Amino acid sequence: MDVRIIGITGGSGSGKSTIVRKISEVVSDFVFIPQDNYYYSAEFISNENITAFNFDHPEAFDTTLLHSHLSALKRGQAIDMPQYDFVHHRRKADFVRVEPKPLVIIEGLMILYDKTIRDLLDLKLYVDTPDDIRFIRRLKRDMSERGRTVDSVIKQYLEVVRPGHFNFIEPTKEYADLVIPEGGYNENALHVLITFVKELSKGV
Repeated sequence: MDVRIIGITGGSGSGKSTIVRKISEVVSDFVFIPQDNYYYSAEFISNENITAFNFDHPEAFDTTLLHSHLSALKRGQAIDMPQYDFVHHRRKADFVRVEPKPLVIIEGLMILYDKTIRDLLDLKLYVDTPDDIRFIRRLKRDMSERGRTVDSVIKQYLEVVRPGHFNFIEPTKEYADLVIPEGGYNENALHVLITFVKELSKGV
């Protein structure tokens, strides 16, 4: 099996998931790997001590396991993908069996940071969205989906998310094959991307 891997990165709230959804509208048969599933457990985290573990640092991810899983999929082998509980900040006991498919899409904050992961990617995308828009999206998501308070979201954003973005995420833009401004709302960039993805999927 000839497997191609598309990597989608960008800051928190940039619209990475929207890009994945747009791709799924034209290519339905693919494997989706969220890098968030590969966070290390940090059960000691709460709203009160939210910055005690830096989720916006490359070392927060189990990159070794992620590389192993992407390599296996590239070889046409199945993997047991971990699941993550974002309310209690820990890896769940159960896994999801993922069978290989010709197209793999991985989405996450740090997928262009590590060279070993970059080298596995056939197409590298960076979603570039203004800071204020990203923060608003993150605030709404963390409160509605992750049981967070306004104060804890603001504290985490100012102390670790914002510095992490400028130190580790934005610099990886230089590795991208395509930069998509404004996430899923840039119709011209999306048209180019979708056309390329269609051709890529034909080739596999």
